[in-house]
Amino acid sequence: MTAGLFDYPRSAAFGRVLPKNKIYEHAGASAGLKQLFVTQVDQIVWRFKLAPETINLAATSAVTEIQIFEISLRTGSPNEDILRAIDRAIPFPIIFELTWSGKRRATATFKRPSEADASKWVISEYFSTDWTSEGAPRDALPVALDLGGLYDKLLTAMMPAQVRTDGAIQERVARLEAVRAQTREIERITLRLNREKQFNKRVAINAELRDAKLEMERLTRASAPMAATSE
Repeated sequence: MTAGLFDYPRSAAFGRVLPKNKIYEHAGASAGLKQLFVTQVDQIVWRFKLAPETINLAATSAVTEIQIFEISLRTGSPNEDILRAIDRAIPFPIIFELTWSGKRRATATFKRPSEADASKWVISEYFSTDWTSEGAPRDALPVALDLGGLYDKLLTAMMPAQVRTDGAIQERVARLEAVRAQTREIERITLRLNREKQFNKRVAINAELRDAKLEMERLTRASAPMAATSE
């Protein structure tokens, strides 16, 4: 089976092509963003609508529906600004399935209503499954009590193993983002170290790099699944 790619029920099938100009209108797309859509996106299809009337799961205050969008790509490395524009234009959580060159992967952001303004959405970083063959078998849709619980499980299936599965989805996403931010910080310091020629400055940067790596160890320990003990 392919983790993160699910067999959605036929009762939830929607199957409508989403015109790019509709995204432009609702997202207030700039000329640069429109060009990204032109060069990187072939077609957007609204494949499934997971809602109380289509899959018999109750809505929650944060998740009233979940949309499944299929995006046929012209490149294997799409700019995330494309996904963000669609997420901003559609006022529901979205699971994207990207297709390219006979392969497919799922990707999504944790999307929730803003506490300050319920008409606006807060969007996290994106996380994805690996690319897999288009024809690979899919997992059965996770069992859940409501749409909020289903959304949690759909997102969790895309998260890396280092992110602990206990705790609220918002906490897990925050841990994932902290690990990614620290990874970028280590890369930044390493680049400075490689460029620096003066010995005394290299010593200081090395100390900074050690501290950054220790912080990464702390974050990954906090994110690791809790191991069962035999004692």
